[in-house]
Amino acid sequence: MHYQAVYQKIDYKRYQFLREHSGLSPKTEEAARLGMENSLCCVAILDEDNDNEIVGMGRIVGDGACHCQVVDICVLPEHQKKGLGKLLMQKLDEYMNSNLPESCYVSLIADGVASQLYAQYGFKEVWPASRGMGRTF
Repeated sequence: MHYQAVYQKIDYKRYQFLREHSGLSPKTEEAARLGMENSLCCVAILDEDNDNEIVGMGRIVGDGACHCQVVDICVLPEHQKKGLGKLLMQKLDEYMNSNLPESCYVSLIADGVASQLYAQYGFKEVWPASRGMGRTF
């Protein structure tokens, strides 16, 4: 199989599909549409053997200067375990290194062993100095 990571806005319906079928929580149509419109950076994984179907994604959100967050790292189950998470992170890392100022703080929430992937790109656990918290509306 052949894959390519590209900077590409993702249609909000495809965004919803990727999240839900990759095990992430669902988003309403309104939230998905606004979220995609307000992304700093979107990376899509294209399956070149299947008419460039988008099979994975990752995004950076935030103000682009002081605070950003890596979000929505996901790959459809049938394409997992093929290095696509690493491909996503390489492309997002390229964007961060080229576009974010030196003092920008970039955070993420790592699920399970995904922390091992993110550590390869300089992310460190913040506990016990800090504790991540969240709220869903």
